[in-house]
Amino acid sequence: MIYTVTFNPSLDYIVSVDNFQTGQTNRTDSELMLPGGKGINVSTVLKNLGIDSIALGFVAGFVGDEIIRRLESMEVKTDFIRIPKEVSRINVKLKSIEGTEINGAGPKIGRDKIGQLMGQLNCLEQGDVLVLAGSIPASIPEDIYRKIMERLKEKEILVVVDATKDLLLNVLQYKPFLIKPNIHELGELFHTEVHNKKEAAEYGRKLQEMGARNVLISMAGEGALLVAEDGSIFSAKAPRGTLVNGVGAGDSMVAGFLAGWLEKKDYRYAFSMGTASGSASAFSEYLATGEEIRQVLKQLDEEQAIKQMEGMV
Repeated sequence: MIYTVTFNPSLDYIVSVDNFQTGQTNRTDSELMLPGGKGINVSTVLKNLGIDSIALGFVAGFVGDEIIRRLESMEVKTDFIRIPKEVSRINVKLKSIEGTEINGAGPKIGRDKIGQLMGQLNCLEQGDVLVLAGSIPASIPEDIYRKIMERLKEKEILVVVDATKDLLLNVLQYKPFLIKPNIHELGELFHTEVHNKKEAAEYGRKLQEMGARNVLISMAGEGALLVAEDGSIFSAKAPRGTLVNGVGAGDSMVAGFLAGWLEKKDYRYAFSMGTASGSASAFSEYLATGEEIRQVLKQLDEEQAIKQMEGMV
């Protein structure tokens, strides 16, 4: 079974307001309300690809109830821990002004609830997959990812970590199956700027030397790169399409890679599925459907967009 953890789920209220003016009453032209959070996004795309997972994390109050209701209406399985006397966050995202959003803080999570999550994770078995994705709220210890991986290190679980900075660096010693920095996050890890795929491959190899088994790097308009555990490096051109919504594209890439790997245990195919899934979501109003992903995958195949890189590192 695949398990995803979202420490601070949200209800995302996505609105478009033409001619937005500060200090004035503005009315929406369009509205969309969706369950949000990186792990939740991974579970949603997996379900769209016909693969079950269980979404774990913390929810609170009437907002938490609505997050669960909407996920269950999409047939995404959940086993969230409820936080009493608190309310899950609502994030307001203004589509008509690019990059403008107001994110809530979310509930405070006590030690007893963290212990309850650890108890859930203790039940994972050999062959299970665990996805740890996103930032953590201030009430949770900064080393929570490391503690989880330390606890599970003897269980032969495939762990995916999609996080940034120290949250990621601190878990590399436990050899995560997959990490997925984007090109800017990759530069931040090494206090530099990464300009091209050759440099991305070099820093991907360094992350492998530090413990990561597979390094999947999203590079926006430049495509993507996989530094695989078997020593191969794959490069993908960015698929043709119109960017509609970049939110969740990276999470979709993780879901697609996992779906491809579990289906064929082949790195090229997993990388193709990841690239197709991330791009399909970027071309979609919301997270991509299975059909949208298959259409982009067909385009990648027809254009032979996936190449194995030779002599790069």
